[in-house]
Amino acid sequence: MYKRPEHGEYATYYEPYIALVPEGDIVSTLERQADETVILLKGLSDEQALFRYGKSKWSIKEVLGHMADTERIMAYRLLTIARGDTVPLPGFEENAYVREAGFDREPLENLLANFMAVRASTSALVRSLSEEAWPRTGNANGHLVSVRAIAAMIAGHELHHRKILMERYMGSSGFPGE
Repeated sequence: MYKRPEHGEYATYYEPYIALVPEGDIVSTLERQADETVILLKGLSDEQALFRYGKSKWSIKEVLGHMADTERIMAYRLLTIARGDTVPLPGFEENAYVREAGFDREPLENLLANFMAVRASTSALVRSLSEEAWPRTGNANGHLVSVRAIAAMIAGHELHHRKILMERYMGSSGFPGE
């Protein structure tokens, strides 16, 4: 069963994400927070979802697409390590992924559906893990990481970006009203 990861089970730059994750059942956390993110964004128009709080910042659509892409990658890492594969897993360049994805061309409704599909898959995977899988470690992006740390990173990454969406995007004085 899930136990909060300890220092040494992940690269230190993930600490801010992991610190955001509440204690308790990680599957419930993943399911609950996905619903909260969808509730936050589903009332936005496509025009509002194109908002950027700064010239070089991603749009809301791009942030949501980034969240789904990152979760797919992290879930693959989790699966690989949980299944005992010892292959070193590569990093990824998030800005290149966002640039190439064309998220701004997609209707917000489709991006939300994609995000929910990714989260449902992640939740099912995490729910299926054996007790022995949780502490397993592997190498991702040149760093040691445990399965339980990756589950926490996934949850924390979403919480991190949801906070940014609420504060810097939707809380901005320049955010377009309805």
